[in-house]
Amino acid sequence: MPGSIAETHPRPQMTRTRWIDLGGVWQFAYDDADHGLDEDWVHNPARFDRAITVPFPPESSASGIGDNGFHPVVWYRRTFRVAPEDRAGRMLLHFGAVDYHADVWVNGTHVATHTGGHTLFSADITNALRHATAASDGKEHVVIVRAADDPRDLAQPRGKQDWQHEPHRIYYKRTTGIWQPVWLEPVPDTHIVSLRWTPDIDRATVALDLTLNRTPAHPVQARIRFTLRGTLLTESTFVVTRKEARHTLSLDAGMLGMERNQTLWSPEFPNLVDATVSLATDDEVSDMDVVESYVGLRSTGVGQGRFLLNGRAYYLRMVLEQGYWPTSHLAAPDAAALRHEVELIKALGFNGARIHQKVEDPRFLYWCDRLGLLVWGEMANAFVYTAEAMERLTREWLEVVRRDASHPCIVAWVPINESWGVPAVARDPQQQAFVRALYHLTHALDATRPVIGNDGWEQVVSDVWGIHDYSPTGAPLAERYGSSEAVTRMIAAVQPGSRTLLLAGAVRADEPVMLTEFGGISFAPDTGEQWFGYGTVAGADAYLARYRELLDTVLASSALAGFCYTQLTDTEQETNGLLTADRVSKLPLDQVYAITARPSAAVPGEIITMIQAAAEKPVG
Repeated sequence: MPGSIAETHPRPQMTRTRWIDLGGVWQFAYDDADHGLDEDWVHNPARFDRAITVPFPPESSASGIGDNGFHPVVWYRRTFRVAPEDRAGRMLLHFGAVDYHADVWVNGTHVATHTGGHTLFSADITNALRHATAASDGKEHVVIVRAADDPRDLAQPRGKQDWQHEPHRIYYKRTTGIWQPVWLEPVPDTHIVSLRWTPDIDRATVALDLTLNRTPAHPVQARIRFTLRGTLLTESTFVVTRKEARHTLSLDAGMLGMERNQTLWSPEFPNLVDATVSLATDDEVSDMDVVESYVGLRSTGVGQGRFLLNGRAYYLRMVLEQGYWPTSHLAAPDAAALRHEVELIKALGFNGARIHQKVEDPRFLYWCDRLGLLVWGEMANAFVYTAEAMERLTREWLEVVRRDASHPCIVAWVPINESWGVPAVARDPQQQAFVRALYHLTHALDATRPVIGNDGWEQVVSDVWGIHDYSPTGAPLAERYGSSEAVTRMIAAVQPGSRTLLLAGAVRADEPVMLTEFGGISFAPDTGEQWFGYGTVAGADAYLARYRELLDTVLASSALAGFCYTQLTDTEQETNGLLTADRVSKLPLDQVYAITARPSAAVPGEIITMIQAAAEKPVG
C-alpha cells in the first residue's frame, strides 16, 4: 500500500477511508490536588486554563508547556464537530496511548476508562453524540480526558521514565497523558473491531481472526481479498454468525517455495500482501464495512542454536532503540520522524531493532513492515514486585501482544528486561514463577514467535539466551564468546554485570545465544557534563576504530546467533548512541554500514539512497 492511507493512519494495519484527526491544540489543566472529579471539572470549562498541543506530553517542549515537575493528574478538553455524512452509523473515538490511567467523557457522558500507558483503547460515542444533537442541533461536541500518572508509583509499568525530578543514570524525562494520536472514525452499525493475521508458510495458509462489535442479528457475509503488487492472489467469502470468527485462506504453495524472494517477507525482501476485508448482509449492501490491511508471509523460530526466519538460519544485527526524542519524549515529533528512524537504522547496516522499555507506535511498526526491519517487542517494566505490579504488567502485556501480533516485523517478544520489576528473581521462587508465567502466557497468546523470559541475565526460561555484556574492548568478548566451548565456560563461570546468567532450574538445550546488549561507546564527557556510559573514546576516529573492534569480534564468533548494539541515539545523559539525540550521525554512515553489515560485498542501492537521505534530512 505505498502512498496509501496506511502511511498516515494512526493504525496502519486496520484503516478505513474516513477518519478525523483530533490532534492539535486542546485546553489543558493540572490537577495536582486531585480535586477535579469532586469539583465536576467535566462541566466546568473555566478550569481549563492552559493550551496544549496533542499528542505531545506536557513535559515536552513540543506540547507548548514543557513542565517536567510532578503533576500526577492532568485534564484535557476540546470541541469538535461531526459532518452530516458521518451521523448515519456509529462513531468511534480512538486513543493511541494515554499514560497512565484515563477516563473520557463526551458531552458530559462518561464513555471510556482505560489503564495502561502504551496501548490503544476506543469508545463508541454514538449515544453521547445523539443526545447532544437533540439538545443543541449538533453544533458542537466536547471531549474531556482525565489522565492519572503518579510519577512516584514504582509498581506502574513505566519503562525508563524517571521517578525523580531530574533524569539520573539511565532514566529520562516522563511522558504523562496523551502521547499518541487521537482520532474519530465513523463506522456502520455492525463493524469490524479487530483483525489478526497468522500466516503459515509451511502449509501455505493465512488465518484471519475477526472480531465484530456485536453478534450480528442476521448472518453477515465477510469477504477477504489478497493482492500482491496489484495482482490478485486469492479471495474468499465466508459467513459470520458470531461476534468472533476465524477463517483460513489457502495460497499457492509453489509460489511460497520457488518464488520466495518475491512473496515471503524479510528485511531484504519486505513483500507485503495487501488485504481488504469487507462485511455486508444479503439484503443491505449499504451496511457494508470495508477495512484495508496487509499481511507479511513469513515464519520465525529457533533451532540448532540459530534464529530462524522463513525456516532458514538468519543472523540478527540489531540496535537498541529507545524511541525517545528531546523535544517530544516518547512521542515522535511527527509521523515522518517514525519513517526516518527506520531508514536511519537500515542506513547504519542493522537488520533489526530491539525496542527498549517502550511499546512502539504502530506507525513505527508499519514502516518496519514496509521497509524491512526486524523488531523485538519489549514491555515497559515496573521497578518493584508487588501483587498490583504483577497484575498491571500482565494486563497491559496482553493488550500489547494482541495489538501487535499481526506485524510481520515483530519476530520475538520480551516481557521482562534485566530483572526489572522482579528484582529478587535470582533467589525468590515467586518472582521466578512470574517470569515463567509470562513466558508461557505469551506463547499461549502467540505460538508463532520466540519469547525471551528475562533478557540479559538471571534467566529461568527462554527461547533465546540473551546476554548483556559491556566489556569496553574486543579481547574479553573474544574470550567469552569466541566459540561454543567459550560460551559454555562463560555461562558457568563468568558473570557479566555481576549477575548470574542462568538460574538454577533453567535448562539449556540448543537455544541460540545472542549478545543482546553490548558496546555503549561514548565520547569522553567534558568536565562537569552530566553523563552515563560504559566506555569512552577521545574522538570520531577512535570511536570508529572501537566500534569496528567490537563488531569484528562479535561477528567472528561462531557461537553467537546475533547481537544488539547499544544504542541507536543518545538519550538524555545516556550519551552512547551512534547518533545524537537529534538524529545526527557521529560517524560517516557508509563506514558504519560497512562494519555492521560485514561481510556484505557492497552497499545495496536502496541503502545508499537511505544513507544519503538520512545524512541530509533534519529531525522534525
